[in-house]
Amino acid sequence: MLQFTPVSLEHETLLRKYYSQCAYGLCEYSLGVTLMWKDHWHPEFAEACGCLVVLNHSAHYGCIFDFPIPLPEEGDVDGALDEIDRWCVEKGVPPSFGVVPESERERLMKRYPYTVVDNNRVWQDYMYRAEALSTFAGRHYSGQRNHINKFRKLYPEAAYRELTPDDREKVEAFWREFHLIFNKEDADAKMEVCYARKLMELVGHAWVKAGCVELDGKLLAISLAEVCRDTLVCHIEKGLPQYEGVYPFMVQSFAAAHSEGLAWINREDDAGDKGLRTSKLQYLPAFLAAKIRVLARNELSALDAVPVLKTGRLTLDALREEDKEAYNRLCLDDARNRWWGYDYRDDLDGEWTEDYFLNVARADFQNKLAVNFAIRLDGALIGEAVLYRFDYKGGAELGCRILPEFAGNGYGGEAFRRAADWSLYHLGLCRLHAKCHHENTASKKMLESCMRPAGEDADFLYFEKKV
Repeated sequence: MLQFTPVSLEHETLLRKYYSQCAYGLCEYSLGVTLMWKDHWHPEFAEACGCLVVLNHSAHYGCIFDFPIPLPEEGDVDGALDEIDRWCVEKGVPPSFGVVPESERERLMKRYPYTVVDNNRVWQDYMYRAEALSTFAGRHYSGQRNHINKFRKLYPEAAYRELTPDDREKVEAFWREFHLIFNKEDADAKMEVCYARKLMELVGHAWVKAGCVELDGKLLAISLAEVCRDTLVCHIEKGLPQYEGVYPFMVQSFAAAHSEGLAWINREDDAGDKGLRTSKLQYLPAFLAAKIRVLARNELSALDAVPVLKTGRLTLDALREEDKEAYNRLCLDDARNRWWGYDYRDDLDGEWTEDYFLNVARADFQNKLAVNFAIRLDGALIGEAVLYRFDYKGGAELGCRILPEFAGNGYGGEAFRRAADWSLYHLGLCRLHAKCHHENTASKKMLESCMRPAGEDADFLYFEKKV
């Protein structure tokens, strides 16, 4: 299973191996953005099938992945997605991707039949042709050329040059003045400035492209970027606005200095800021690059309530408050739950309460992670059937357990078959999995009667049914 490591600067060589060759063009697929926002997204990374897999942690969305970044000629994206799926099943979370390149949207839509898709205009990146920003040639760029000409007339001694680590004090002086005139109240905008200031400390690293506009030893503007395949990704573009024309002068100078041989310049998104949007549009982007959020869902997403299923002797329906005593007895029976293959103590947070198991079952259904059916005989709970471990590609696992005093009467098999039939032919699964311990003869006999063998390991025999 994937083993993740928190992203830090010490991993820059390994991470740049992937980012430097990434063809997605989006700013999130760069080392600069990953480092700049790491205190916000808390990214972790792993390598799988010749791909870089980055996992972010969002207070709103939970665990959310970047799309795998393959090494050219050797990366297997589908294999990396398989590894992500396995990790998600083991962790009990849905596969969710926060910044999917438009070219890869169809792959994920085919992979996960039930998805929520979002393509928010606010986060689209502004993509410019490198030659256009380097030259500002043509009538449509006459406004930018006029601004640059005025800047040169007002400040004839101002010039563009590369930044070096020796400029640290000048850069800090720039930030101090910039903060005095920064008047945006938006919390995200303030956070971006703080993160940008920290990222500027990386000037001097081999992959960092950095420059400034200087006048009489004072920095009027600063920029920082990196190259990702054929794209110059600009992470920082800051200037002192009282120096009229400094921004277009910096944009053109920086592009000319660092985009030779490249096709595109990504000046990142506008985060919904009206001023940024107006400015970025004035530089005439060739297109806005979509960032598609794909959140996988499973078949339970269509269910509002646990359904009622009937057999000749039994009823399967939702757990109730009056089931608490019998349900606790079922869940606390260590001798029988050895066959269940799960110990609740592994996940218990704090002290156990009488409502614990009932609350877990209800929360799992509310979050669409599982559906727990109470198995009833003459209205009384005698066991449960649980459909869980959804793989978000049409598969799930089914388990069943019966209170000891009702064992040996075929109730488990009867309930299992009814739940399996509902899962495959009504809920819409195309694959159903089950397992039992080698020495659990009764369960083995029951599963062999309604499913096909699907392998074994040291602990379990595995079964499946496909439709």
